[in-house]
Amino acid sequence: MSHETVRAHVIIPETLLHEVDALVGPRRRSEFFVEAAREKVTREKLRHVAHDLAGSLRKVEAPGWETPEAASEWVRQLRQENEERTFSAELEA
Repeated sequence: MSHETVRAHVIIPETLLHEVDALVGPRRRSEFFVEAAREKVTREKLRHVAHDLAGSLRKVEAPGWETPEAASEWVRQLRQENEERTFSAELEA
């Protein structure tokens, strides 16, 4: 992947430009828009992958994934276990 930069002419609402300038200043506009575009591209790629994989576990025995509610409970349990491990590690430090 090339890190070479090129100029691109984009048209954005004037109010958005003012908001960006207020946040980062006119000299950091390009950096801000590059970072925002990268985040959006990453999100869109992830969305496409998630769409492509949707239903892929339908015919697989996956404990904790039988229903959306079961999957949510599984995730909650993992998060709780992670918090407990993190808290224990902090106490030991």
